[in-house]
Amino acid sequence: MNQKPSNAFIAASWIALGAGMVGFLVGLFRAEMLLNEKGYYFTILMFGLFAVVSLQKSVRDRLENIPVTDLYYGICWFATILAISLLIIGLWNASMLPSEKGFYAFSFLLAIFGAITVQKNTRDSQIQN
Repeated sequence: MNQKPSNAFIAASWIALGAGMVGFLVGLFRAEMLLNEKGYYFTILMFGLFAVVSLQKSVRDRLENIPVTDLYYGICWFATILAISLLIIGLWNASMLPSEKGFYAFSFLLAIFGAITVQKNTRDSQIQN
C-alpha cells in the first residue's frame, strides 16, 4: 500500500532539515574557532547530508527492485558512516565546551534525519496512483 505523505509530515520534515542545518551553520558562524575548523565542520555537514540522501535513495531503489550495484550501495553506507565518524572524531578532539559539542552533534543528527525524510517524502509524492 503506497500512500502519499501528509502535508503535516512534509512540513515537519522540511522544518527538521532547516532547523538542523540553520542551527549547525549559525553555531559555526558564531563559534570562536579557526576558519579551517569551521570549514571542516561545514564540509562534514554537507558530506553527511549528501551521503544520507544517496543512501536513502539506494535503499528505496532496492526495495522497489530498481537496480543498484552492490558497489554503489556499499559506498553509500561507507560515506554515511564516515561522515558520522568524522563528526564524532572532530568533536571528541575539539577544544569546546561539552554543551557546544552536544549542540553540533544534535543539530547534525536533526539535519540528516530531515534530509532523509525530505528525500522520502519527495519520492513518495511522485508516486502516481
